[in-house]
Amino acid sequence: MHKGVVYALLAAALFGASTPFSKMLVGQMEPVMLAGLLYLGSGLGLLAWYGVRYFISRDKPVSGDRLTASDLPWLSGAILTGGVAGPVLLMIGLAVTPASSASLLLNMEGVLTAMLAWFVFKENFDRRIFIGMILIVIAGALLSWGQRLELGVPWGALAIIAACLCWAIDNNLTRKVSASDAVQIAGIKGLVAGSVNLSIALALSYSVPEVRVVFSAGIVGFCGYGLSLVMFVLSLRHLGTARTGAYFSAAPFVGAVVSLLILGETPNTVFWIAAALMGAGIWLHVTEVHAHEHTHSPIFHSHAHRHDEHHQHEHDFPWDGKEPHVHPHQHKPLVHSHSHFPDIHHRHPH
Repeated sequence: MHKGVVYALLAAALFGASTPFSKMLVGQMEPVMLAGLLYLGSGLGLLAWYGVRYFISRDKPVSGDRLTASDLPWLSGAILTGGVAGPVLLMIGLAVTPASSASLLLNMEGVLTAMLAWFVFKENFDRRIFIGMILIVIAGALLSWGQRLELGVPWGALAIIAACLCWAIDNNLTRKVSASDAVQIAGIKGLVAGSVNLSIALALSYSVPEVRVVFSAGIVGFCGYGLSLVMFVLSLRHLGTARTGAYFSAAPFVGAVVSLLILGETPNTVFWIAAALMGAGIWLHVTEVHAHEHTHSPIFHSHAHRHDEHHQHEHDFPWDGKEPHVHPHQHKPLVHSHSHFPDIHHRHPH
């Protein structure tokens, strides 16, 4: 299985598994406070990981995948839309929208992510990928649907859809910096989003829960938001936005499975129908073959790589021959044909 697919499914599994645990914490604090603690736990955990990794590798000659000044506008936009505006709009929507409707509406994130990737950022897709996305989204909707669909308040529904649009923009903007350090990207997003949401909660005079609950929220946030986002960024690097979003849409299924295991419930018919649709959609994506002659334009960037057919270059520093390794490098023009995804090296028009 392609490593980009593995990263995306791991991201979905971590986020999906965190959902039942997050629900256990909802009754112990206000939703905005919980969002702040989850994001802050993510950011602080990844900051610690980044610090330990830097200390261990500080004597190495190259570490070229760190964020640069040119990445900051894209990352700032992603944080503003996905880490700040999205959660706030969601909280506004949840305040006046029935839970059943909200769950269904949240499935719009995958759809809007793909739509933006395909029609705004011009990412390649074909009929197979489109059908696979539709099956995955329908499966997620079935898992989210309770006994009946309640219409709720229109303004609340619009706020939730707006939150999904913010996260879709976030996903597409994050792809622009996905060649950079995934831990650094996810850590900064977690720290900023956590600080903003926590500030909103404190400004609204919400009480801070006891230390045990805060610690639990931090652990859930680190695993379900921090590590998940690292895997998501790595998948963006290898698969592009729409395909990563499609695989990540499997998160509701993982959450449902974990909920069933924790609560000891028996899966109903809807669960198995959703599982079949989810499996069919993922199968369509996993078995995709996209190959044609394409042109690589000259590009200068930095990321972890091996000296494969796309990376034939000299080094201007002492190299011990180990791969993969990271450093800024120049790609020369190249025309060839092979099976590929819309990764950081294949963003060409069709």
